[in-house]
Amino acid sequence: MTTHVSILAEIPEELHETLKNYLETHPDWDQDRVFSAALSLFLLQNGTVETVSASKNYRSAAKVYLNALFQHSF
Repeated sequence: MTTHVSILAEIPEELHETLKNYLETHPDWDQDRVFSAALSLFLLQNGTVETVSASKNYRSAAKVYLNALFQHSF
């Protein structure tokens, strides 16, 4: 069975304003990059690596996180 994830989320106004201000002062970041970094970091901090499958997921999340952090616009 394939699980599909679709994200449509409301965030608190304070968080929205903070994100908006961050993006205005960091033009090399965009909303998608911020959410990818934040979600992958959350999964890294809260995941387990007790099984082979979980270990692969952990490495995948780590790769997404590092790519989001070190992505450069040329």
